[in-house]
Amino acid sequence: MDISIIIVSWNVRGLLEKCLASLYSHTEGITFEVIVVDNASSDGSVEMAQEKFQDMQVIALDENKGFATANNIGIKESSGKYILLLNPDTELTENSLKKVFDKMESNESIGILGCKLLNTDGTLQDSVRKFPRVQDLFALFFKLYKLFPSLLHYYLAKDFDYRREAEVDQVMGAFFCINRSVIDKIGPLDSKYFIWFEEVDFCRRAKRAGFKIVYWPGTSIIHHGGQSFGQVQTAKKQWWFFRSALRYLTK
Repeated sequence: MDISIIIVSWNVRGLLEKCLASLYSHTEGITFEVIVVDNASSDGSVEMAQEKFQDMQVIALDENKGFATANNIGIKESSGKYILLLNPDTELTENSLKKVFDKMESNESIGILGCKLLNTDGTLQDSVRKFPRVQDLFALFFKLYKLFPSLLHYYLAKDFDYRREAEVDQVMGAFFCINRSVIDKIGPLDSKYFIWFEEVDFCRRAKRAGFKIVYWPGTSIIHHGGQSFGQVQTAKKQWWFFRSALRYLTK
């Protein structure tokens, strides 16, 4: 198997359906499998996926186990040489998986690859970050950047050129292609993160192990962004962020 696509879904039935349809309609020239891990959705996501996309595997969890744990469940079931963690609020518009596969095959030193992300209206979506420092996390948690936007310029890599391929600290988890050799060496995502910072942590571990994290603009996908967690109350999101940030800093 060339690529295993793992999609963790939670109450985004319509977007998940579009994502899956785009995968099957645009992908050719490689062998791939799709594994949907559903975090106890109540909107019929599991039933829709099982009925309309019978060639894939659906793992229906009985509770919301969070992003890292759900992805790890999918990774354990996967068999691809490369593992693509893909958000359910994304859509392919071209044969992106074949292009990404060819790119990864051309350079064995690439451990993690991210492509160009576009907003719903087709504009560029920032997807590259520096590893966060203590002051960056402080500014994020207390929303100081709303008063002083320049506080996050370093962390948000505001000077990054999205027209060029580059080795970076981290790429967004919405499209996160991993060489299986990375997982064989450093293990899967840290399941103690419920949501947020799990891909940052993973990139940092991968980089320390000698792998490259690469942003590659050779293909693009649409990322509608923030659809699952738009359903969550702000206080709960703040708590999740604080807990994950604390774990990242502790590590």
